[in-house]
Amino acid sequence: MLYLFWGYNIVFYKKETQMSINYISQEGYDALNEQIAHLEKVERKRITGQIADARDKGDLSENAEYDAAKEEQGLLEMKISKLKNTMANCRVIDPKDIDLSKVNIQTNVRLLNMKVNKEVTYTIVAESEANLKLGKISVKSPIGEGLMGKKIGEIADIQVPAGIIQFEILEISI
Repeated sequence: MLYLFWGYNIVFYKKETQMSINYISQEGYDALNEQIAHLEKVERKRITGQIADARDKGDLSENAEYDAAKEEQGLLEMKISKLKNTMANCRVIDPKDIDLSKVNIQTNVRLLNMKVNKEVTYTIVAESEANLKLGKISVKSPIGEGLMGKKIGEIADIQVPAGIIQFEILEISI
């Protein structure tokens, strides 16, 4: 189902989706909370100031600054709403509740890439926490999905855009 929201010069389409629970770390939850607070307290105030400045310049019907500020306000409110929705569907994982006998979210996994005979270590995290530079891969990425539930010693055949990569699970830790 498609919902249509009319704003000032903006049309928002919202697709109705089924809510799913996302499991994240306390660190990820805190970062999400800080981001929402920053957007609400700092960015919202900045945009409100821009709207007020543009309004003071006179005729709103031909005021491009006003239109741009209102559009930016709409995009900011949509972003805040999306983040709050994400936060509402999050569950914080306690590290002591994680089963280390198999690959789960929030586990560190040391792997052997059997194609190039090179070891790599990844932390399996929620989509919102993924950062490949820090070795954090999303549970919903091809590698994350392929590793989930595997045990030490198992070989995971993972379909990636470059083909199939085989990883041997060497170690699972927190």
